[in-house]
Amino acid sequence: MNWEIVIGLEIHSQLSTQSKIFSGASTAFGAEPNSQACAVDIALPGVLPVLNKGAVERAIKFGLAVGAPIAPRSIFARKNYFYPDLPKGYQISQFDQPVVGQGALTIQVEPLSGSAKPYEKVVRITRAHLEEDAGKSLHEVFRDFSGNGLTGVDLNRAGIPLLEIVSEPDMRSAAEAVAYAKAMHSLVRWIDICDGNMQEGSFRCDANVSVRRMGEEKLGTRREIKNLNSFKFLQQAIEYEAQWQIDTLESGGKIQQATVLFDADKGETRAMRNKEDAHDYRYFPDPDLLPLAISPQWIEEIRRDMHEPRESMRKRFIEEYHFEPYMANSLVADRDRAVYFDSFWKYYIPMVVGKDDSAVSGANWAMIEIGAMLNLSGLSITQTPITPEALAVLVARIVDGTISHKIAKEVFGYMWAGEGSADAIIEAKGLKQVSDIGALEKIIDEVIAANPAQLAEYRAGKEKVFGFFVGLSMKASKGKANPVQLNDILKRKLAP
Repeated sequence: MNWEIVIGLEIHSQLSTQSKIFSGASTAFGAEPNSQACAVDIALPGVLPVLNKGAVERAIKFGLAVGAPIAPRSIFARKNYFYPDLPKGYQISQFDQPVVGQGALTIQVEPLSGSAKPYEKVVRITRAHLEEDAGKSLHEVFRDFSGNGLTGVDLNRAGIPLLEIVSEPDMRSAAEAVAYAKAMHSLVRWIDICDGNMQEGSFRCDANVSVRRMGEEKLGTRREIKNLNSFKFLQQAIEYEAQWQIDTLESGGKIQQATVLFDADKGETRAMRNKEDAHDYRYFPDPDLLPLAISPQWIEEIRRDMHEPRESMRKRFIEEYHFEPYMANSLVADRDRAVYFDSFWKYYIPMVVGKDDSAVSGANWAMIEIGAMLNLSGLSITQTPITPEALAVLVARIVDGTISHKIAKEVFGYMWAGEGSADAIIEAKGLKQVSDIGALEKIIDEVIAANPAQLAEYRAGKEKVFGFFVGLSMKASKGKANPVQLNDILKRKLAP
């Protein structure tokens, strides 16, 4: 408790363009090694980079989504370092004039401790800049004639467009870092700039971690944990690294600035190399690329085509639809799902105006049923055969008493199979709920008359027998009896 953890994240988000940032080579995942590396990517003499307009548009979208200024003029620079998977000997990136300036992201933090309460926090974003990815070294994949392991280089990733999103060191726990990474992951998918596939390397995190005594203002020496590709590993790596730094300082040691890797099998970090500073990379403007000019008109065109912001929709769900915050958070975790149920509610609300809480419970039922069927069928919500309007009609029939939840489940199955609308199925298959009191009383009278022994048990105080009569009465009605009316009539008729 005497130490404070300070965390900043650098997120590398692969932009969803079909071609690379400075060449026309494909960005498709899973191709044979080096089959998607063109002359520009492998740095053949005399080739020149050409900037991908789609990559710039996606960077602008991100800036608008986090409330950051978009630079009217930004510069591409050469970041110089040697590594086998970097054919040019430098990476084209941005340094002192990035395309996206300072912004912020509001996160919902679920503390890792069970007793702590969730809370909201704003994390500042320092910048977001465009850059190209490097290739990939494949270790121990090949063998020489003596059986010794060799390293191969796959340049398919060389030139893949990245948006590097750099946060301020505003996070104070692994829980906050994970919440920020998840919120950013959701955001880049929401605005259609990245598919967010962490297994394929489309979304990767570097965590800068330092510790300092509580109350100190000066930041401690940071160590950067590279290439964390899961939220679980991000949490584990930060927790281990922070504790290692605390233990080192408390035992009289010093923290050396370094780049470290996380060993998921051992659950620990280990130093890879001393951490470079900006001057070590000898940044200078790339002479092959003109400054990037972004006009206000271009920004406004992109703004008009963007989806409603995630945070705006979350707040609207709470205010307009009276969702609990946890439900609103869950819905906006996926944009397609949020858009589907937003449409559902817009159709549904006018149908159930003035109804009681059954309207809300009916809508909850719909979300559960859709989710279960999608999971079972392996489809996404954009592939569901039931439109939001059709689902709204089905749920409205539960609320107005036309059908029960049980029958609605049956109707839902028919609708999923493409057999028509809810009203048409209910009519064609005779599924309308029996709400006629006279008809229900006749059914119940016959059931009671046929079971005198159970009637005596109930009147003697054995209340569990009530369920026996409910089951028989529902069976006699072929499942069509209005359950609320059925229970009321049974209570009255079974009473001594």
